[in-house]
Parts: sequence; C-alpha cells; structure tokens
Amino acid sequence: MLIPARMSEAEEQRWVTVMLDKLAAQESRRALGDTELAERAQRLSAQYFDGRARPASVRWVTNQNTRWGSCTPSEGSIRLSHRLQGMPEYVVDYVLCHELAHLLVPGHGPRFWRLLEAYPKTERARGYLEGVVAAERLPRVPAVHDG
Repeated sequence: MLIPARMSEAEEQRWVTVMLDKLAAQESRRALGDTELAERAQRLSAQYFDGRARPASVRWVTNQNTRWGSCTPSEGSIRLSHRLQGMPEYVVDYVLCHELAHLLVPGHGPRFWRLLEAYPKTERARGYLEGVVAAERLPRVPAVHDG
C-alpha cells in the first residue's frame, strides 16, 4: 500500500485501517460459503470426472496452514484451506478437482495424475500455488517510513 509521505502517523494508521477493512469486505464477498463450495464440487465432478467423484461433504477449514486441501476417501469428505479464499477461481477449482480425484484414486501415482489431466488449468494453478508458497518464504522487508 502506498501512503503519501505528508500524512501524519495518525492519518496513516486511519488510512491503513480503512483500506484493510475495504479489502476484508471484498474478500468476504468473493469467498464461497460451504454450500456453494459443495455445489461447485458437484459441477466439477460432472464436468471432469463424469460425476463419479461424489463427496459426502465439502467445506472450508482454518486448521490447514501447510496444505491447500485434504480428502478422506473413506468418509467422502473434502476440506479446503481458508487460505484459498480470494484466490482466482481456476486455482480453487484445481484444488477441488485434486481432492475430488482422491475420491477415485487415493494416492498420487500415475493413475491419479492422468485423472487430474482432465482439468485443463492444472499446470497453471500448480504454478500459481507454487508462487504463493515461494512468496511466503521470502524475507519480509521492513517498511521505510519518511517523516
């Protein structure tokens, strides 16, 4: 966020708060609820897996900070990390497809990856997620404050 150097520290704090509130409101409007997420998973299953992947539940979770998603095939449950909320739709769709594919093939062997090739943006989404992980590992540069 760029802030004019002429702002006082109090004005700067107020401006940052206003902008963060706006950003949070945008994110919450864009984020799908669990019901919409489950509906989206059904559409993706129909489109890419002939409807064979049938999750019993699909929901957002906040306890996955090292994975983008997880699946328990025996229960038919899919969980997506809340960190995906606000990312491009094709990225969320890729993670959903990845987890849907696990309902059909549990491991990450060649059969699994062949199945996932049905989703046309697999490589693009994987690249995006790899970029996010790489950016998270970069050292934080402290902000320079003039004034």
